[in-house]
Amino acid sequence: MDEHTRPAGAAAPPGRPRVAVVGHVEWTTIAGLERVPAAGEVTHAHRLWQGPAGGGAVAAVRLAELAGGCAFFTALGDDHAGRRSRAELERRAVRVVAAARPGPTRTAVSLVDRSGERTTVTLGERLQPAAADPIPWGELASFDAVFFTAGDAALLRLARRAGVLVVTAREFATVLESGVRVDALVGSGCDPAERCDPALLRRLPDLVVSTEGRHGGVFTRCGRPPRRYRPAHAPGPLVDTYGVGDNFAAVLTYALATGSGAADALDLAARHGAACTAQRGPFAAGPAPRRRAVRV
Repeated sequence: MDEHTRPAGAAAPPGRPRVAVVGHVEWTTIAGLERVPAAGEVTHAHRLWQGPAGGGAVAAVRLAELAGGCAFFTALGDDHAGRRSRAELERRAVRVVAAARPGPTRTAVSLVDRSGERTTVTLGERLQPAAADPIPWGELASFDAVFFTAGDAALLRLARRAGVLVVTAREFATVLESGVRVDALVGSGCDPAERCDPALLRRLPDLVVSTEGRHGGVFTRCGRPPRRYRPAHAPGPLVDTYGVGDNFAAVLTYALATGSGAADALDLAARHGAACTAQRGPFAAGPAPRRRAVRV
């Protein structure tokens, strides 16, 4: 084992931040087809990718690749999808700390048409952790950065103990309820579910990011006038767009944890997001036998 290799759950390599994700997982199948079918139509699709996904799981895998490991605080059902999700994530240097739920783990099917755009259908209730779960939440204070994708307001207050707290804009209502100041709020400006008004918060985030896909995006610092950041070029033809935003947010979290400024952090996140569009799925289908921290 060399200096850049470590087992799941071990301390971060020297000079690399300790990172964690608090959020959800969905066992996801990505299927390719010519176009999304019309109402009443029957069509055939080809399975392109399958694995643990959803915002929390995708971010945890990307952070583990960057930092050499990542803790993932989540909730799983006692079923095949839950057990398989845990096993797949742990093979990718993600330490899964999961609350048990009596219901099934949520699954999802994402249809990718020939343009690369995805349409996702989720099946079942989203399982998310809560502050009341018997999990060692005190550990959150030991992380240099936490990315939050799902949980209750009390849990978000506990996550605030980390050095850097990044939250998906989909959890804006939770941020509003919690009253905590977040370091970065990130979401898609193209997705109505991720649009929000930071002015409603008692404490403005240090950084608010609204992504616009291939057009780059907009960011504001501490309530100042918005600025644009440039898009990055993908390393190959568009394959699919599933998980692009989650990869972007994870890399932004990592960069902020290392002390990068907003411009540099957004540039790195945009490059990783663009790279995701040139591959099948949000991360490689088969994990490498050795886990290496990626130099960035």
